[in-house]
Amino acid sequence: MITYSIIQKSQLEGALRLDAEYYQQEYLGLVDNLNKLGAVPIREVATNPKRKFRPQKGELFQYIEISEVDLLTGEYNKAKILGENAPDRAQWIVKQDDVIVSTVRPIRNAVSLIREDVKNLVCSSGFAVLQPEKIEPEYLFAYLKSRPIIKLLDRKTTATMYPAITIEDLLETKMCLGDQKFRSEIKNQVIEAQEKLENSKSLYSRAEDLLLEELGLKDFEVENDLSYVVNLSDVKSSHRADAEYFQPKYKELISKLKNKKKLGDVTIVKRGSLISPNYYSEEEGVPYLRGGDFSSGRLEKSGLVYINNFKNKNETIVKTDDIVFASIGSVGASALVDKEFNNSFISNNTGKISIKNKQEIIPEYLVIVLQSIIGRWQFGKESSQTAQPKISDLQVKSFYIPILPKLTQQKIADLVSKSHETRKKAKELLEQVKTKVEELIKK
Repeated sequence: MITYSIIQKSQLEGALRLDAEYYQQEYLGLVDNLNKLGAVPIREVATNPKRKFRPQKGELFQYIEISEVDLLTGEYNKAKILGENAPDRAQWIVKQDDVIVSTVRPIRNAVSLIREDVKNLVCSSGFAVLQPEKIEPEYLFAYLKSRPIIKLLDRKTTATMYPAITIEDLLETKMCLGDQKFRSEIKNQVIEAQEKLENSKSLYSRAEDLLLEELGLKDFEVENDLSYVVNLSDVKSSHRADAEYFQPKYKELISKLKNKKKLGDVTIVKRGSLISPNYYSEEEGVPYLRGGDFSSGRLEKSGLVYINNFKNKNETIVKTDDIVFASIGSVGASALVDKEFNNSFISNNTGKISIKNKQEIIPEYLVIVLQSIIGRWQFGKESSQTAQPKISDLQVKSFYIPILPKLTQQKIADLVSKSHETRKKAKELLEQVKTKVEELIKK
């Protein structure tokens, strides 16, 4: 059915926008409602501080890239970089209580609240930085993550090969303030959710520490040797001639593993399947897990692609307690499959690991092993050193895995389970917060 909107000439945004997409009824209705609610431009409650970063040689800074922001929770990973190695995108200094928002609109809800007071914390030029002045930072964070406001920002995107918004677009976006009591409620819930997220990280870190302590690897460090001798027979048998593959540090690590077994002896490793984009859906169907969906070490529904109207012939699916891993690109990124993703498809740039006997190896324990130095180093050693790293199922099967006593495995698994449960509660709180903001906007 054809839909249309009748727009007065005076409404044409000063003739800056003439495209019909911009004047869809959904957008017009939302803008009209915000005006009725007395919403004000964000610039009236927050500013763009424009703290330009000037890297100094030898100075260490911490850097936030858009790809390192969790689209659901707003958590971010930081890379430590020396000034002389600063990427061109490292442009803005951020401080405690700033809110950073992606201006690159395909990454629509990369929004983070900076909770820490850290010197030399820098974000990518792909972010706009907002410094709240007359509004609670937590409320601004929640507001910008609400679906209606994401849609309004998408409306502002330039119709180019690289859709984006400007800081002016962001500052002019209307913000419904509600009353002080409502904002305080949102603030407290966001703080509670973020505390749970920190607790979840702490529990996970304790699980990995316990693993490494049991193996005597807690402070294990080995420098790369500049030179070493390798037998020609080893080169031929491994079909590898790159120096990195034969670094002695790998042998030293494996030698310290207790009661080790090859991964292929205790699990089934299988590559995923390529499914045509013709069957993709953003809203419904069977989840289609790709490497980017668990680059953070967790499976999240945010940004997922679903497979719809598709008849499974012999495509690879995963079951609860399987482990998925990236086999191309970010090789080694892995995550445990929970009930929410049972019977999901996995892409051909992904593999799955199914444990043969869960009485011998607990799934939560195995995922910690793979995400620890034990798994990371073996993924790094075995993956091909090309422009796009990749690893085969056969190579993954050759990994060595320590089999600790069942009681120790269970202690590690319990910490992992508590971490996942705490994170789940945090996500639920953040969803409640977004829902409350959305209900306010749609009154």
